[in-house]
Amino acid sequence: MNAALLGPLVAAVLVTAIARHLRLSAPLVLVITGLLVGLIPEIPEIVLRPELVLFVILPPLLWSAGLESSVISMRRTKSSIALLAVGLPLATTVAVGVVAYYTVPEFTLAAALTLGAIVAPPDAVSALAVGRRVGLPRPIMTLLAGESLLNDATALTVYKVSLAATIGVATGWGVGLLTFALAAVGGIAVGVAFGAVIVVIRARLTDPVVESAVGLLAPFVIYLAAEEIRGSGVLAVVVAALILGQRSTSAHYATRLQDQAVWRAAQLVLESLAFLLIGLQLPAVVQNLHGVRFSTLIVASLAVFGTLLAVRAVWVVTFAYAPRMLSKKVRQREPAPIPGQVFVLAWAGMRGVVSLAAAFGVPLTTLSGAPFPGRPQLVFLTFVVVVGTLLLHGLTLPWVIRRLGVPTDQDHADAIAAAAAQDKAALAAAQRLDEVLASTEPSPASERAADALRGLNTRRRNAARERLRRFDPDHDDSDETAAAAFRRLRLEMLAAERAALIRERDLGRIDDQVLRKVLHRLDLEEAQLNLD
Repeated sequence: MNAALLGPLVAAVLVTAIARHLRLSAPLVLVITGLLVGLIPEIPEIVLRPELVLFVILPPLLWSAGLESSVISMRRTKSSIALLAVGLPLATTVAVGVVAYYTVPEFTLAAALTLGAIVAPPDAVSALAVGRRVGLPRPIMTLLAGESLLNDATALTVYKVSLAATIGVATGWGVGLLTFALAAVGGIAVGVAFGAVIVVIRARLTDPVVESAVGLLAPFVIYLAAEEIRGSGVLAVVVAALILGQRSTSAHYATRLQDQAVWRAAQLVLESLAFLLIGLQLPAVVQNLHGVRFSTLIVASLAVFGTLLAVRAVWVVTFAYAPRMLSKKVRQREPAPIPGQVFVLAWAGMRGVVSLAAAFGVPLTTLSGAPFPGRPQLVFLTFVVVVGTLLLHGLTLPWVIRRLGVPTDQDHADAIAAAAAQDKAALAAAQRLDEVLASTEPSPASERAADALRGLNTRRRNAARERLRRFDPDHDDSDETAAAAFRRLRLEMLAAERAALIRERDLGRIDDQVLRKVLHRLDLEEAQLNLD
């Protein structure tokens, strides 16, 4: 990593820290900061390298998002996700391509379709980061996650085909469909194979640090392996991550704790860098526009941006209601869509750094040596779409959600579900304890241990119910339950233990290694209490 990249990386993390402290949307603050910094003449120009995004930033972010995604939820909405991840990018590519062809005189039809493929997919980084920040409901986040994790494979494959046609490589519909099929099948095959292998490897490892190291390397290896066989690296990483995420419940608890911390930190660093880099591209984009008519750029920008919004809105609304209108089975099988959520989904089409990377990856010339038709306009229009969607949707989504009355708080429903599940789990634990005691010789020690375990089991059930009280607007904090009192008093005890241990270290009675081991146990207990 050279200094040219280290500076933006450090700046991105610092800006993110400030934005989070001020409770501002970090993605939007980073993009705006990048735009403002890019206007300073003394700042060195930083041109986005496609290989940095596609091979360094994208794989781990896809991996992290895949690990956090719910396979069960995505399976329930697989039809909707398929329409959004395959059908919508193709429709957007064609619509934007046709509009761009007629508004930018320098474009050939193939070059215009290349632009359409570049701006077609909502970005996984942008969609999920902004979606989390504005509090999108979980059903919408599930659809956005499934769409943004898979649509890059569709759009990037179409991008390769249309780009090849533009630079002079002979292609046709048959070749394009074959390329698409091979990319999809190859990517899925590589993802399944590597996912299965990593599951086996991690099951045989007993060192959480080594397990996390394997997880850190996996997305890069999988992405490169899939791309080497002309498969979709995006699909391969996503499929493998979904497999690993589904199997994470069988991993060691220390591995889960460590993976969660590692990937949250990596996600913050990479997302921050990606959003800052978007804003920093302004000088490079403007520099290439010498000789291009300003009026043409304005007309093309408005036409392409408006087409992008319109196609998504029409597509989402059509496929939300048309199947129910045409099929009685669909009406019986699926609940009616909620208008507010449908509109929010149609409005949440943020583009991101992957689109910019694809635009900057367009060659300067064709195979004949002629300039690539309309390349400066292509890069500029991509920049307009990316920054425009991030700012427009990011700034207006909170207002739209409030205006439409779309619920954004899943905590209450989660608490109800968790309390019910904890009740069942506690009953199963109590039953198993009775079975074990019945099969062994009774002793005073086992009876004392059983009493302590029954008390712990009861506290866990009460803690789950206690979480429900937090959503009761008439709850009086003075009416403290036993579970709440236990949590409050135990946290005070832990704080005293921690202070005493640190004092022992400061007096030289224990060293730092001993202190860290003991503090780790206290930290795990405090984490459990705060989770309850």
